[in-house]
Parts: sequence; C-alpha cells; structure tokens
Amino acid sequence: MQSEQIRAAKAEPAAPKRAAKWQSPLAYLRRLQSATGLIGLIILAAIISPRANDGSVVFFQVGNITDIIRQVSEIGIIALGMTYVILSGGIDLSVGSTLALSASITAMLLMRWSPGFGFAEHIVLAVAAALGASAAIGFVTGLVISRLNIQPFVVTLATMIGVRGFARWLTSNTNIDFGFGQDVSAVFSNVGSHKPVVIGTLAVLALIFAFVLGRTVFGRYVRAIGDNEKAAAYAGVPIARVKVWVYTLCGLLAGLAGVIHAAQCHQGNPNDGVAYELEAIAAVVIGGTSLSGGKGSIGGTILGTLIMGILTNILRLKMVDTNVEFMIKAVIIVLAVWAQSRGKPS
Repeated sequence: MQSEQIRAAKAEPAAPKRAAKWQSPLAYLRRLQSATGLIGLIILAAIISPRANDGSVVFFQVGNITDIIRQVSEIGIIALGMTYVILSGGIDLSVGSTLALSASITAMLLMRWSPGFGFAEHIVLAVAAALGASAAIGFVTGLVISRLNIQPFVVTLATMIGVRGFARWLTSNTNIDFGFGQDVSAVFSNVGSHKPVVIGTLAVLALIFAFVLGRTVFGRYVRAIGDNEKAAAYAGVPIARVKVWVYTLCGLLAGLAGVIHAAQCHQGNPNDGVAYELEAIAAVVIGGTSLSGGKGSIGGTILGTLIMGILTNILRLKMVDTNVEFMIKAVIIVLAVWAQSRGKPS
C-alpha cells in the first residue's frame, strides 16, 4: 500500500508539466507584449504624425527621437528602481516627492552656498548631498516596512506626504532658479541637461540593473521574495536586508532623477514630480512586470518607458489636450494590468 502511494505521488507532477507545455506559447506572447505595443505605437506614429516642410515624418526625425528618450529619462531612471520594488512585492509612492526634494537640495546648494571650492567640487558636493538625502529616505522607508511589518502602500504614502512637506518647508515653497553665464549652477545645468549625458546615464543604469537582476544572488533574492516571501524566508533569504536595499536603491535613483530634473529645468521646485510615481509604476506594469511581484525584467521596463514616452509625443504632436492625454494613459494602464491578469494560468 505504501509503495503504491509513493508511485502515485511521483506520478502527480505529470499533469502540471502538460499544462506548462500548453501555457508556454501564451507566456511567450506575454513577454512580447511590450515590444508589440512599442511597434504598434511606432506604426501609429508613422500614420498620424505631422509632416515637415520637406515631407518627412516629424516623429522619425532624429531630434524628435532623442528628445523622446531625454524626456523619459527621469521616469525611466525612477522606473528602474521601481522595478526592483515591485518585483519584491512592494510599491513606492514617495519617488515623486523624493525627486522634488533632491532637485531642491541641488538648487539650494548651488545657489545659496559658497564653499570656496572650484566649480567641479561644488557641483559634486551638491549632487552628493542630494543623492545622500534621497538614499536615506529610501533606507528609512525600507527599514520601517521590513522591521515594523507595515504595508508598503501605507508607509510610502506617508513618506510621499512627509517628504513633499519637508521640501516645501526647506525652500519656503518657492522655486530656486539657476543663474546664467559662468555661474556654477549654469555650468551644472548645461552639462547635466546635455542629451548624451542624460541618455547615456539611463542606458548605463539600465545595463547595470539588468545585470544585477539577472546574474547576481541579490537579483534572485528580489524575485524570490516577490514570488513567495514565506518560501524565501524558509530558504534562508535575508528578507529584511533585501527589502531595505531595494527601497534604498529606489530612493537613490529617484534622487538622481531629481538632479537631472533640476539640470533640465534650470531650477529646483519643491512642487515638481507630482504623479511621477504613477508614471514610473505605469512604465513598469506596461513593461510586463507583475504587480503581485516575482515576474518582470529591466528590458520590459525600458520598453514600457519608451511606450509611455512615444504615446505622449504622439499626443502632443497632434496637440491633444493634456487632460485627455492623462485619460488615455489611464486606459492603457488598466488594459496592461488586465492583459496580465488574463495571461495568468488558472
């Protein structure tokens, strides 16, 4: 009797294997979801984009393409960190406020602080302070989530409100405009907003984060926690430590996006970055990362970011009202989540 039970237990996994064979084409199509959406948008752009005087399609002009990538760079950088957070089963609503604080700190230190150093040292110290503050926000957030076992949504919502308030208090709720000419802030803005610098930063970070996620133990830990936290704990994964690192990295990247934002906008504004967290989450989800955690990729997130950027560019080339633009994006996000839920095996 016992030997029959053992044979039956060994035979049980056969059914799931058959199911997996039938599911694999669907899984493959889900992985292509973002690429298909990107190709579809490019085709749509070719059809509806305005024409220049020489008859060329405005959308495909080199300047427009590089502008799209530069414009989505801030969201793209934040989305890299958000990918890790969502893969681990969490969420971070504080990244927009962190961006605003980072931009404000950068502007304050460049405009209101005279350390007596050269321009290079002054800029490095200002950027380091902004990044340090941003990483500290992420670190504290991760610590509260992992040690006090409070839902990430609640913690990051509170962080979003608190950091935004702190940024407004720090700057007296006013813009800090950069100078011109040979002013240190002008030099920083000219370098930091240069297209190759901005696009190159996003590209290098994407490669690094993709490598870490796909080729390192830390990356496997992040996926394992999001896939099944209890099983990961039983397997010896340091849950709390990984979560703290994930949120610290997300805060750091939001801070870096804030530095770039300050350079591109030529100012620090404590009210900037509103809804950036939603844009970043949308890019991650459209890129195929599951909101329940465990499944997703950096490549998908980059595709999702480009989809959002191209969509925005098409709508603005057609001079669509900004409010309508937001509504269209909302529908696309819902459709992306719906497609994920439809693709899950029953």
